Amino acid sequence: MYDKIKRILDLLGAIFLGILFSPVCVITAIAIKLDSKGPVFADTPKRVGKNGKLFKMYKFRSMVQNAHELLQKDPKYKSLLKKYKKNSFKLKEDPRITKVGKFIRKHSIDEIPQLFNVIKGEMSLVGPRAYYPDELEDQQKKFPKTKTDVTVMLTTKPGITGVWQVSGRSEVQFDKRIAMDAFYVSKKSLFFDIFILLKTPLVMLTGKGAM
Repeated sequence: MYDKIKRILDLLGAIFLGILFSPVCVITAIAIKLDSKGPVFADTPKRVGKNGKLFKMYKFRSMVQNAHELLQKDPKYKSLLKKYKKNSFKLKEDPRITKVGKFIRKHSIDEIPQLFNVIKGEMSLVGPRAYYPDELEDQQKKFPKTKTDVTVMLTTKPGITGVWQVSGRSEVQFDKRIAMDAFYVSKKSLFFDIFILLKTPLVMLTGKGAM
């Protein structure tokens, strides 16, 4: 029953928010094109979804073109890649981020296109974080005790927002994030979902914990 009601709320919520944020999306798309060379949407590797199924996540581009590939293959980013992996796949200072990208990441505007993923049934409005496959693999090696929590997390769809996103975002280390997400999945509560949704706008406005 929970899953059926949640799916209905996801569809209604995604359509409503899509219409509500459409002016913001148009302005953001124009700003991205004026600010730097490249597409409006980020060209990033697929993410890990429910039951380990990979999917293409839609996001506004906040970095230079081919940013992920540059980090992995360009020799000048070798030290940055090491720091990226050491810091739980997060960077406080990332030279690949554009001027517009810094703003839209801080306020989570880059996440708005994920409403399409929700409509397609690949994501929910509320759920665990969607990780890159290599990120999930490397972090489990670094934090081996998280494997059970990762298994639990992957039993549900990832979300645009979630318990860790409203509890510190990028300031929270991988092991704590996974524990939060596993706890969320075990609860299966619509009231908990609503609480997280109500808390999300404040996090977006303040940009707390963003990188």
